[in-house]
Amino acid sequence: MRYPIRIAFAVAALALVAADPASAHHMMGGKLPQTFAQGLLSGLGHPVIGLDHFAAIIGAGIIAALIGRGFAPVLAFTTAMIAGVMLHVARADMPAAELLVGLSTAAIGLLIVLRSGFGVLLVAILFALTGLVHGYALGESIVGAENTPLGAYLAGLLVIQSLIAAGAFAATRFVAARGVSFGSVAVRTAGAAIMLVGGAAAAMAAGLAG
Repeated sequence: MRYPIRIAFAVAALALVAADPASAHHMMGGKLPQTFAQGLLSGLGHPVIGLDHFAAIIGAGIIAALIGRGFAPVLAFTTAMIAGVMLHVARADMPAAELLVGLSTAAIGLLIVLRSGFGVLLVAILFALTGLVHGYALGESIVGAENTPLGAYLAGLLVIQSLIAAGAFAATRFVAARGVSFGSVAVRTAGAAIMLVGGAAAAMAAGLAG
């Protein structure tokens, strides 16, 4: 059990280094995408350069595999994230968005660690709220863009999110098939890492706000 714990804390340490709310949402170096290609690359890159977003998407894939309802819960998550981007594009105000991003990521990790209470309604609410706040945060770098780069950004975001979540979904199914004991340890370790990444991001956001 020592190695899974070390892995989880190593990921958390990486989160403290990588979870910079200012840089995690600017794939184009702070510049607004001007073309279809720039918008697409920006959308493909944003969930990857932000470790908290990356962890949340992986967590969504894991939970979807655990509840056994197919890939539909992940699609609900990605749809909510797109809706969150559009809220930011519409210049809606979401106070403490970065703090909410961290807390929601931690909540996903905690749910995986507990591996209980996977009610469909609970997951739907968690995914909707998490997707919304993460999408809002990611939308920071696309506000003010023309329709072409905006559409490309949304397409890239949807594609990369779905691919990452699908990978986590398939990996969870594969690990679970290796054995109950091994699968349980592996999944809980992943959940702990996600929870710690979210906690680190929330702590950093709270510190910057203070």
